[in-house]
Amino acid sequence: MLTYDLETREGLSLYEYLYRRIRDDILSGALAAGERLPSKRALAEHLRISVITVEGAYRQLEAEGYVEARPRLGFFVSRVDRRLPAAEKHVFPVEAPPRSWRLDLKSGRTDPACFPSALWARLTRQVLSEGEHLSPVPSQGLPALREAIARDLRDFKGMAVSPEQIVIGAGAEYLYLLLAQLLGRKAVFALEDPGYPKIRQVYGKWGAACRPIPLDGQGMALEPLYASGATAVHLSPAHHYPTGIVTPIARRQALLRWAEETDGIIIEDDYDSEFRFTGRPIPTLQSIDSRGRVVYMNTFSQTISPSMRVGFMVLPPRLLDRWRRELGFYASTVPALEQQVLARFLGGGGYEQHLSRMRKKYRLLREAVLERFRLCPFAASLTDRGAGLHFLLRLNTEEDDEALRQKAEGLGVRLGFLSEYAALPNPAYAHTLVVNYAGLDTARLGEAEALLSEVFPTSR
Repeated sequence: MLTYDLETREGLSLYEYLYRRIRDDILSGALAAGERLPSKRALAEHLRISVITVEGAYRQLEAEGYVEARPRLGFFVSRVDRRLPAAEKHVFPVEAPPRSWRLDLKSGRTDPACFPSALWARLTRQVLSEGEHLSPVPSQGLPALREAIARDLRDFKGMAVSPEQIVIGAGAEYLYLLLAQLLGRKAVFALEDPGYPKIRQVYGKWGAACRPIPLDGQGMALEPLYASGATAVHLSPAHHYPTGIVTPIARRQALLRWAEETDGIIIEDDYDSEFRFTGRPIPTLQSIDSRGRVVYMNTFSQTISPSMRVGFMVLPPRLLDRWRRELGFYASTVPALEQQVLARFLGGGGYEQHLSRMRKKYRLLREAVLERFRLCPFAASLTDRGAGLHFLLRLNTEEDDEALRQKAEGLGVRLGFLSEYAALPNPAYAHTLVVNYAGLDTARLGEAEALLSEVFPTSR
């Protein structure tokens, strides 16, 4: 007769404890396959519990397949694999918390204080009160948000696009992955070198071939592009990150000719283009594309908040039909509430006003930072293109970049070197900092300079 100590069940109900003990005996082999279990009444009397408790345990075992009930005969143990010895217990490493830096010139995050909290909260309350966030969102994104983006692109970038061409996604990296799937496993991507590392990481993890293409003074060099065998080009012609190069009209036209001649696609990543402080805005490559070869991409990470994982792409007609056929089954990855609020933020003029305040703030910050850094003893030269939230600082040192980076980390300073952004080694990129200044405070520029002076030995 099955015997179990019911006083040691550690808070479990009688039914749950009995079920677990019988199950463990079956898995360990203590109860053999085909063996008949005691009748419900007999076991209840033996253990001095109710018949209902025993029946509940037996029925749960039957439901999970550990026993089978045979009419008028009772419950019999099923044939199951015995439980294997427990594997060695794995101790999972504790995830390290984000490091707090005394000075961070690498992340490029905008000031959280710039977020329009009051207006965002008011728009959120409106959406919640009206219940619109409970409605399903189409695969390409909320129609109202796509319409607001299309108007913004028309008014401020001269792009005549239909809301039907726009696909909303959870940030740039997700959209990179969607494009890789859309263009297929055989696609070969030409990428700017140096360039944003995550682009080649995403395409590479998808399994696509990536070809680093060097830059000249006008952007992606044409001769190595033609020689690469690429079928798609990913670039940032308005303001390349991290060099800041602006691709002039002649080179843009040459890139469009490449796409037409090779039946290729150009992915225009318009990162950071909203922050231009000198001259007029640079027209997008998509706006001069008459043959439908350009996919335009942008996000709201820099202009609103890095935590807002909302990006979008504008597909040319030749790719839109294919996207709907092959990838239209994907659900929208941006919550309906966030899309509703963002649509109202754009459509009601809040975004335009917010951008105006952001440009004013960063124009003043940029002037202060550039003036200070130009006079630093460790600065050999400074390259600023009048746009974006970063610049290049050539260092007055011969020490190795990696050694300098490690030394800086020891002092609580986070730095990014131009050499880190290159897939192919190039001595010309050594000793050059990519300075992301958006997180700096004008009141603490002296402290920042003092920290950097500790990192960089100078020969002056």
